[in-house]
Amino acid sequence: MQTIVTLATIGFVHLLAVMSPGPSFLVTARTAVARSPADGIKVALGLGAGTIVWSAAALLGLNVLFHQWPWLFIGMKVAGALFLLWIAFQIFRHAADPVEMDDGAKDDNGRSAVLRGFLIQISNPKVVVFFGSIFIAMLPGDVPPWMIAALIVLVTLNEIVWYSLVSLFFGSSPVRRFYLIAKRWIDRATGAFLGLLGLRLLARAGDAA
Repeated sequence: MQTIVTLATIGFVHLLAVMSPGPSFLVTARTAVARSPADGIKVALGLGAGTIVWSAAALLGLNVLFHQWPWLFIGMKVAGALFLLWIAFQIFRHAADPVEMDDGAKDDNGRSAVLRGFLIQISNPKVVVFFGSIFIAMLPGDVPPWMIAALIVLVTLNEIVWYSLVSLFFGSSPVRRFYLIAKRWIDRATGAFLGLLGLRLLARAGDAA
């Protein structure tokens, strides 16, 4: 019974972390309105794939690895912050470009959307901090194999389901029409926010997790 309660608690805390606005939310929402809800869901699938990597790594000793080699943890945070700055620059740079409304018809666009979601999740410092600290701290001393599998499935579903819902909402016709009208300013605001977040994360990369 206690392991079930622990499992549910970790899943709930992770869901709250997933729902907090950040790079994953902004990129998923923007993809949904700029391209299509289907492409937004593909980003969500990429985020889910990245979550599998981080949750499995955490359960298999990520925290121990970071404590043994602190520079590795700092390096991951720096790389994530730099990737976030690159995304921000691209969004801001192309803010005035017209939207290509192909609804994700091309296969390469679909693969690109999944890959972008995966790369964002892998390089997101917030995700690294969660799975490297909070997630580990909430685990019981002895984690049975079934619980390892259940946790990986649970946190992955949290990511995919939440960001799929985000995609469906922001990909709806009224939201999409508003975005097309105000695209330049929305993208500039999004790029500026992500850029400031990236700079903040870069400045604090050396802080203790």
